[in-house]
Amino acid sequence: MYMNQIINIDLNKHIDQSEDSNNKYTIPSKKHSYKKIFNIQFFLSIIAIFIITSVFTYYKISLNHKEDFSNLLINNYSITKLYSDNTDNSTQLESNSIIGIIKIPALNISYPIFNELTDELLKTSPCRFFGDFPYINSNNSNLCIAGHNYDNDKFFSKIKELNIDDKIYVYDTYDNQYTYSVIKNYEVKSDDLSPVYHTITDSFELTLVTCNNFNGNRIIIKAKIEDV
Repeated sequence: MYMNQIINIDLNKHIDQSEDSNNKYTIPSKKHSYKKIFNIQFFLSIIAIFIITSVFTYYKISLNHKEDFSNLLINNYSITKLYSDNTDNSTQLESNSIIGIIKIPALNISYPIFNELTDELLKTSPCRFFGDFPYINSNNSNLCIAGHNYDNDKFFSKIKELNIDDKIYVYDTYDNQYTYSVIKNYEVKSDDLSPVYHTITDSFELTLVTCNNFNGNRIIIKAKIEDV
Protein backbone atom coordinates (compact mmCIF):
# COMPACT_ATOMS: atom_id res chain seq x y z
CA MET A 1 0.00 0.00 0.00
CA TYR A 2 2.77 2.40 0.90
CA MET A 3 4.57 1.57 -2.31
CA ASN A 4 1.43 2.32 -4.31
CA GLN A 5 1.20 5.77 -2.71
CA ILE A 6 4.84 6.49 -3.60
CA ILE A 7 4.27 5.34 -7.16
CA ASN A 8 1.14 7.50 -7.41
CA ILE A 9 3.00 10.54 -6.04
CA ASP A 10 5.84 10.01 -8.52
CA LEU A 11 3.38 9.63 -11.36
CA ASN A 12 1.56 12.79 -10.33
CA LYS A 13 4.85 14.70 -10.21
CA HIS A 14 5.75 13.42 -13.61
CA ILE A 15 2.35 14.48 -15.00
CA ASP A 16 2.63 17.93 -13.39
CA GLN A 17 6.12 18.41 -14.75
CA SER A 18 4.92 17.30 -18.16
CA GLU A 19 2.06 19.81 -18.04
CA ASP A 20 4.43 22.57 -16.91
CA SER A 21 6.71 21.67 -19.75
CA ASN A 22 3.83 21.89 -22.22
CA ASN A 23 2.68 25.23 -20.79
CA LYS A 24 6.15 26.64 -21.26
CA TYR A 25 5.73 26.10 -24.98
CA THR A 26 2.04 26.95 -25.41
CA ILE A 27 1.86 30.21 -23.42
CA PRO A 28 4.68 31.98 -25.24
CA SER A 29 3.11 30.83 -28.50
CA LYS A 30 -0.19 32.54 -27.61
CA LYS A 31 1.60 35.71 -26.54
CA HIS A 32 3.46 35.76 -29.82
CA SER A 33 0.18 35.34 -31.71
CA TYR A 34 -1.48 38.18 -29.79
CA LYS A 35 1.51 40.42 -30.39
CA LYS A 36 1.43 39.66 -34.10
CA ILE A 37 -2.28 40.50 -34.30
CA PHE A 38 -1.71 43.72 -32.37
CA ASN A 39 1.11 44.74 -34.72
CA ILE A 40 -1.09 44.11 -37.75
CA GLN A 41 -3.95 46.13 -36.26
CA PHE A 42 -1.60 48.94 -35.33
CA PHE A 43 -0.13 48.99 -38.83
CA LEU A 44 -3.60 49.06 -40.43
CA SER A 45 -4.64 51.88 -38.08
CA ILE A 46 -1.63 53.95 -39.14
CA ILE A 47 -2.51 53.38 -42.80
CA ALA A 48 -6.15 54.35 -42.17
CA ILE A 49 -5.13 57.54 -40.34
CA PHE A 50 -2.73 58.42 -43.15
CA ILE A 51 -5.45 57.93 -45.79
CA ILE A 52 -8.03 59.96 -43.87
CA THR A 53 -5.52 62.76 -43.24
CA SER A 54 -4.49 62.79 -46.91
CA VAL A 55 -8.11 62.95 -48.12
CA PHE A 56 -8.95 65.74 -45.67
CA THR A 57 -5.83 67.70 -46.66
CA TYR A 58 -6.64 67.30 -50.35
CA TYR A 59 -10.20 68.45 -49.68
CA LYS A 60 -8.99 71.57 -47.86
CA ILE A 61 -6.44 72.41 -50.56
CA SER A 62 -9.02 71.88 -53.30
CA LEU A 63 -11.53 74.09 -51.52
CA ASN A 64 -8.94 76.81 -50.98
CA HIS A 65 -8.09 76.68 -54.68
CA LYS A 66 -11.76 77.18 -55.54
CA GLU A 67 -11.89 80.11 -53.13
CA ASP A 68 -8.76 81.63 -54.67
CA PHE A 69 -10.15 81.16 -58.17
CA SER A 70 -13.41 82.81 -57.14
CA ASN A 71 -11.48 85.80 -55.80
CA LEU A 72 -9.47 85.91 -59.01
CA LEU A 73 -12.71 86.01 -60.98
CA ILE A 74 -13.83 89.03 -58.98
CA ASN A 75 -10.53 90.82 -59.63
CA ASN A 76 -10.62 90.06 -63.35
CA TYR A 77 -14.28 91.02 -63.47
CA SER A 78 -13.53 94.40 -61.86
CA ILE A 79 -10.58 95.07 -64.19
CA THR A 80 -12.62 94.12 -67.26
CA LYS A 81 -15.36 96.57 -66.33
CA LEU A 82 -12.84 99.41 -66.24
CA TYR A 83 -12.10 98.92 -69.94
CA SER A 84 -15.59 97.99 -71.08
CA ASP A 85 -17.98 100.43 -72.70
CA ASN A 86 -20.76 97.90 -73.22
CA THR A 87 -24.10 99.39 -72.16
CA ASP A 88 -26.39 97.01 -74.05
CA ASN A 89 -28.59 95.14 -71.56
CA SER A 90 -29.82 92.78 -74.26
CA THR A 91 -26.43 91.13 -74.80
CA GLN A 92 -26.70 87.35 -74.73
CA LEU A 93 -24.67 85.95 -71.87
CA GLU A 94 -22.78 82.66 -71.81
CA SER A 95 -23.51 80.24 -68.98
CA ASN A 96 -20.15 81.00 -67.35
CA SER A 97 -20.56 84.76 -67.69
CA ILE A 98 -20.58 86.77 -64.48
CA ILE A 99 -23.73 88.80 -63.97
CA GLY A 100 -22.65 90.51 -60.78
CA ILE A 101 -21.28 90.13 -57.27
CA ILE A 102 -22.99 89.14 -54.04
CA LYS A 103 -21.70 90.40 -50.70
CA ILE A 104 -22.96 89.41 -47.25
CA PRO A 105 -21.12 91.43 -44.57
CA ALA A 106 -22.59 89.43 -41.68
CA LEU A 107 -20.87 86.31 -43.05
CA ASN A 108 -17.82 88.12 -44.41
CA ILE A 109 -18.27 86.69 -47.91
CA SER A 110 -18.05 88.17 -51.39
CA TYR A 111 -18.44 86.12 -54.58
CA PRO A 112 -19.10 86.56 -58.27
CA ILE A 113 -22.43 85.24 -59.54
CA PHE A 114 -22.46 83.00 -62.61
CA ASN A 115 -25.22 83.46 -65.14
CA GLU A 116 -26.40 79.84 -65.01
CA LEU A 117 -26.20 76.88 -62.69
CA THR A 118 -24.08 73.85 -63.54
CA ASP A 119 -22.29 71.39 -61.27
CA GLU A 120 -18.87 72.64 -62.34
CA LEU A 121 -19.70 76.34 -62.00
CA LEU A 122 -21.34 75.74 -58.63
CA LYS A 123 -18.06 74.33 -57.32
CA THR A 124 -16.42 77.68 -58.04
CA SER A 125 -18.99 80.28 -57.08
CA PRO A 126 -22.72 80.88 -56.48
CA CYS A 127 -24.95 80.62 -59.55
CA ARG A 128 -28.19 82.23 -60.71
CA PHE A 129 -30.78 79.55 -61.41
CA PHE A 130 -33.98 81.59 -61.60
CA GLY A 131 -35.03 85.18 -62.15
CA ASP A 132 -33.68 88.05 -64.19
CA PHE A 133 -30.88 90.32 -63.13
CA PRO A 134 -30.75 93.26 -63.26
CA TYR A 135 -34.47 93.92 -62.87
CA ILE A 136 -34.82 96.34 -65.80
CA ASN A 137 -37.89 95.37 -67.87
CA SER A 138 -38.16 92.12 -65.92
CA ASN A 139 -41.31 90.18 -65.13
CA ASN A 140 -39.47 87.86 -62.75
CA SER A 141 -39.39 89.59 -59.39
CA ASN A 142 -37.56 86.80 -57.58
CA LEU A 143 -33.81 86.43 -58.17
CA CYS A 144 -32.69 83.01 -56.91
CA ILE A 145 -29.03 82.26 -56.27
CA ALA A 146 -27.69 78.85 -55.27
CA GLY A 147 -24.42 78.18 -53.49
CA HIS A 148 -22.62 75.15 -52.11
CA ASN A 149 -22.63 74.23 -48.44
CA TYR A 150 -19.21 72.84 -47.46
CA ASP A 151 -20.00 72.99 -43.72
CA ASN A 152 -17.33 75.61 -43.13
CA ASP A 153 -17.12 79.36 -43.77
CA LYS A 154 -16.97 79.14 -47.58
CA PHE A 155 -19.66 79.95 -50.16
CA PHE A 156 -23.20 79.59 -48.70
CA SER A 157 -22.20 77.26 -45.86
CA LYS A 158 -23.26 79.69 -43.12
CA ILE A 159 -26.33 81.42 -44.56
CA LYS A 160 -28.41 79.57 -41.94
CA GLU A 161 -26.85 81.98 -39.43
CA LEU A 162 -28.34 85.05 -41.09
CA ASN A 163 -30.79 87.01 -38.97
CA ILE A 164 -33.82 89.06 -39.85
CA ASP A 165 -32.80 92.50 -41.21
CA ASP A 166 -29.24 91.40 -42.05
CA LYS A 167 -28.12 93.08 -45.27
CA ILE A 168 -27.24 91.40 -48.54
CA TYR A 169 -25.73 93.43 -51.37
CA VAL A 170 -25.84 92.45 -55.02
CA TYR A 171 -23.97 94.45 -57.68
CA ASP A 172 -24.70 94.23 -61.37
CA THR A 173 -22.20 94.66 -64.20
CA TYR A 174 -22.70 98.42 -64.15
CA ASP A 175 -21.86 98.79 -60.47
CA ASN A 176 -25.47 99.38 -59.49
CA GLN A 177 -25.96 98.25 -55.91
CA TYR A 178 -29.10 96.41 -54.85
CA THR A 179 -29.62 96.26 -51.10
CA TYR A 180 -31.74 93.52 -49.55
CA SER A 181 -32.88 92.89 -45.99
CA VAL A 182 -33.42 89.34 -44.77
CA ILE A 183 -37.08 88.71 -43.99
CA LYS A 184 -37.20 84.94 -43.58
CA ASN A 185 -34.82 82.07 -42.79
CA TYR A 186 -36.27 78.57 -43.07
CA GLU A 187 -35.96 75.08 -44.58
CA VAL A 188 -37.99 73.10 -47.10
CA LYS A 189 -37.88 69.57 -48.46
CA SER A 190 -35.57 69.01 -51.38
CA ASP A 191 -38.50 68.64 -53.81
CA ASP A 192 -40.28 71.80 -52.64
CA LEU A 193 -39.78 74.47 -55.33
CA SER A 194 -42.19 77.02 -53.93
CA PRO A 195 -39.42 79.36 -52.65
CA VAL A 196 -38.14 79.63 -56.24
CA TYR A 197 -41.36 80.37 -58.08
CA HIS A 198 -43.27 82.31 -55.44
CA THR A 199 -42.57 85.57 -53.63
CA ILE A 200 -43.79 86.45 -50.16
CA THR A 201 -43.83 90.22 -50.68
CA ASP A 202 -45.10 92.61 -53.35
CA SER A 203 -41.59 93.82 -54.12
CA PHE A 204 -38.44 92.40 -55.72
CA GLU A 205 -36.98 89.55 -53.69
CA LEU A 206 -33.68 87.73 -53.40
CA THR A 207 -33.73 84.03 -52.57
CA LEU A 208 -30.58 82.22 -51.47
CA VAL A 209 -30.58 78.43 -51.56
CA THR A 210 -28.16 75.85 -50.23
CA CYS A 211 -28.28 72.28 -48.90
CA ASN A 212 -28.58 71.10 -45.33
CA ASN A 213 -26.10 68.24 -45.42
CA PHE A 214 -27.48 66.67 -42.24
CA ASN A 215 -31.12 66.13 -43.19
CA GLY A 216 -31.20 66.62 -46.97
CA ASN A 217 -33.44 69.70 -46.79
CA ARG A 218 -32.88 73.01 -48.54
CA ILE A 219 -31.94 76.08 -46.50
CA ILE A 220 -33.80 79.13 -47.80
CA ILE A 221 -33.03 82.78 -47.17
CA LYS A 222 -35.64 85.27 -48.35
CA ALA A 223 -34.68 88.92 -48.58
CA LYS A 224 -36.64 91.97 -49.70
CA ILE A 225 -35.12 94.76 -51.79
CA GLU A 226 -34.90 98.12 -50.06
CA ASP A 227 -34.82 100.27 -53.17
CA VAL A 228 -34.54 99.87 -56.94
